[in-house]
Amino acid sequence: MKADRRAVLKGGVAAATAMALPGCETPMPGSSGGADMALGHRLRDGGFPEPMREEHAPVLIVGGGVAGLSAGWRLREAGYDDFRLIELESQPGGNARSGRNAVSAYPLGAHYLPIPNQEARGLRHMLRQFGMIVGDRDGKPLYDPLQLCADLQERLLWQGKWQEGLVPKTGLSAKDRGDLAAFDRAMADFSRRHDAKGRPAFAIPIAYSAQDADLLALDRISFAQWLDDRGWTSPVLRAHARYACRDDYGTEPAEVSAWAGIHYFASRRGFTADGAGDNELTWPEGNARLTRLMADRLGQRVTTGQAAFRVRRDQHGATADVFDTGTGQSVRYRADAVILAMPHFIASRLLGETPDAAYSYAPWLIANVTVDRAPAGKGSALAWDNVSASSASLGYVVATHQSASREGPTVLTWYMALSDMSPANARRVLIERSDADWRRLVRDDLIGMNPDLDGAIRSIDLWKWGHAMIRPTPGFLWQVAPAQRAAIRAPIFRAHSDLSGLSLFEEAHYQGMAAAEAALSSLGHAHETLL
Repeated sequence: MKADRRAVLKGGVAAATAMALPGCETPMPGSSGGADMALGHRLRDGGFPEPMREEHAPVLIVGGGVAGLSAGWRLREAGYDDFRLIELESQPGGNARSGRNAVSAYPLGAHYLPIPNQEARGLRHMLRQFGMIVGDRDGKPLYDPLQLCADLQERLLWQGKWQEGLVPKTGLSAKDRGDLAAFDRAMADFSRRHDAKGRPAFAIPIAYSAQDADLLALDRISFAQWLDDRGWTSPVLRAHARYACRDDYGTEPAEVSAWAGIHYFASRRGFTADGAGDNELTWPEGNARLTRLMADRLGQRVTTGQAAFRVRRDQHGATADVFDTGTGQSVRYRADAVILAMPHFIASRLLGETPDAAYSYAPWLIANVTVDRAPAGKGSALAWDNVSASSASLGYVVATHQSASREGPTVLTWYMALSDMSPANARRVLIERSDADWRRLVRDDLIGMNPDLDGAIRSIDLWKWGHAMIRPTPGFLWQVAPAQRAAIRAPIFRAHSDLSGLSLFEEAHYQGMAAAEAALSSLGHAHETLL
């Protein structure tokens, strides 16, 4: 019997994998990419040639994702130029990279940056430098309106009709309305709360958060348990909470720290003079706009195709052994300071340590779908972010949403967090399932949301992230991550969102700046902090 399309998609990745989808039609064209798994596995297993020559770099940044680029940007801001940044992949950017076709640029991962909070001083400094903050009014920044998300920002397919916003407004029971209202009041209270030192209860970056005992205790239970304890069992509220946890953390509410779950709803207080505090900065290529601007400032200091496989302290500083994928040879860098801007599971192997099992990473599938015409549908008009209440995916964003004209073909960036199974099993499914089957799943999900797209899909380009983001499981944010930060010792510094426990641009940027400033201090280079 043929599986019902909506039942398969709503059941999640596990259900969709277990049920055979039709396979007799002409395969959908498209490419398939992702992080260099073969080279990543080689890093795990070893076997690189020993270095045949040496080079000196006073500061060496290993890793060109958001944190590594932020570290380099911070060094330059401090007037320190004698550094190198090496990156494993063919282009820097980490999970904020992008692609492009004849229709549009599009993200391969992170696709927006919320208006930063007041506490994100270093990030605002960078946005001002990049021309995204264009002035001030009454002591608050003014943002370039052309880089703020245009209307409509979000819509939800609910009971067969699109509505503005991501929380259903119609067909709600008294229990739904009551639980949603109580939850909103609780989040508003958390958002307004500050400690005796004036620190917000939930800050971005989280380093600026209050550390009252009752707040830290939230990290010891799951978000699902916290909701259970309050009797908030409305399926509508629970579905929205699940969307939030999967959207930011790639993880189910039962495995997300309650602190992290509340942070999603209570931490955003966009600091701006133009009334756009709840808006986002977004571009067709997503956050690659920001990583490219940072990389441009570093210029020739960035070298790609470089796989560091060993980092050690020595009497003069540190050494890093690096395999050049272009030449097939290895080089040893001698440095006064090394910044390891990479996930824990990679950094620990470079240091000759065993990765801590407390670190787990969420796998994601991203598909950039080129269509002949923009999707429509009953109810609210097409938004930038479009989500279906009856789908296991996280919906799609529209690459050309910021364009003056929205007619004609576009690219839809479709997201799925493979969260309904263990990360190890999800990575196995991500790799072993055929690209043709993944494309059928993406196509069926999009057509389930927008039947008008039937016959309009040109191609589906897949991008697979086996370790897309750190999972903020209970106990990680305020126990594991602080212990990792406390263990950092010169001349080897760490820079990654792992150090915060939340895979957000703001966290990676903060950790990159923090590592750069620590390296500058160790070298005796004077600077004023941006932290």
